Amino acid sequence: MKRFKEKTVIVTGAGSGIGRATAIRFAQEGASVVLVGRTPETLQATAQEFPEDHSWIHTDNYLTVTCDISVQSQVQEMVQAVIDKFEKIDILVNNAGKATQGKITDLSAEDWKSAIDVNLNGTFYVSQAVMPHLIATKGNIVNVSSLSGVGGDWNMAAYNAAKAGVTNLTRTLALDHGPDGVRVNAVNPSVTKTNMTTAIQDNEAKQDKFFARSALGRLATPEDIAAAITFLASDDAAMITGVNLPVDGGVSASNGQPNF
Repeated sequence: MKRFKEKTVIVTGAGSGIGRATAIRFAQEGASVVLVGRTPETLQATAQEFPEDHSWIHTDNYLTVTCDISVQSQVQEMVQAVIDKFEKIDILVNNAGKATQGKITDLSAEDWKSAIDVNLNGTFYVSQAVMPHLIATKGNIVNVSSLSGVGGDWNMAAYNAAKAGVTNLTRTLALDHGPDGVRVNAVNPSVTKTNMTTAIQDNEAKQDKFFARSALGRLATPEDIAAAITFLASDDAAMITGVNLPVDGGVSASNGQPNF
């Protein structure tokens, strides 16, 4: 089933991890996909995984755009490139982000600024630039926040603050633009098998501590998160807006007490 045939979808951070899996999933379901990131080679590598399917509305139904989403002028140029090629935007997935570790006593001002710029300001810049086009198509936004944007973590002050901003920005955008016919939701993953979590993936003791908090007892895959994103972006979720959906294997279901 091609839920997104004739839809134009922007995915930021599409060169790896959750963004890559999400872009591929949208392509498999018939969308025209815009892959946004800072490294053209990784974006093209993602596009090479798209299926060859001549039922798509466009014969070359993807576009790669090199863009640093923390720079507003580059975001505006990216959106114009999308409109020049596809003439409309139906769905935005704000996925690009970075993990910055450290207590506030360890972080430099530049560390803090970089975390906020990429995770929060970038989400704002892209959403602001795309919103008029989504109003025109009655489209929607899916933000990739984090479980760290709902509760705190040790040693992640900047990342937690930035993702908490994305979590609440999601709610506000849903309220402000619901009357325009635009839905806005977010997914809140916990630990997922991406390049950002190699320190956990490569450490059995750290994994065991995480599994003790997880009802399902495993790390999420990028494809797990992509499935939730595409659900929220689809007409199957037509009555869902302002939701921050944990995709965490049940981590957030507990109160933190260990399983004795």
